[in-house]
Amino acid sequence: MAMIAKELDFMGILSSAQDIADLILASDEMKTYIQTKKTLAHNEEAQKKIRAFQRLKIQHEEVDRFGKYHPDYSRVNEEVRLMRRELQTMPAVRAFKKAESAMDDLLYHVCRTIADGVSDSIKVPSDNPLYQLGGSCSTGGCGTGGSCGCG
Repeated sequence: MAMIAKELDFMGILSSAQDIADLILASDEMKTYIQTKKTLAHNEEAQKKIRAFQRLKIQHEEVDRFGKYHPDYSRVNEEVRLMRRELQTMPAVRAFKKAESAMDDLLYHVCRTIADGVSDSIKVPSDNPLYQLGGSCSTGGCGTGGSCGCG
């Protein structure tokens, strides 16, 4: 009998998780993210620059292995910075990055709400350093699993 009760609880949790997933998929943030992703994918100029940037990143990785001792180190680093800045100023890329950030925020807050429902000490990873400030680590979320003594 206890096994059946546990299965029913588990099925309820799965059902709730699916409901949350459906709400996320129907959210304005998700709709905006999908639309900006499509717009970016169909923007030929942006796609050309993204491909060029990816090629440059490969070149940068090769140069970076040797650091400042590589003869092309300064040139490649400067090209990467310029290309990144150029990409970030493109409206389609800016819109996509903004939508991506909004989705990241939404997912973080959903995860944080669920984690807090279980325990205040559960860590929820985020790319946003501002979210880490409220963690239990005095240094702002070390991410080392407590090896700094915060855990």
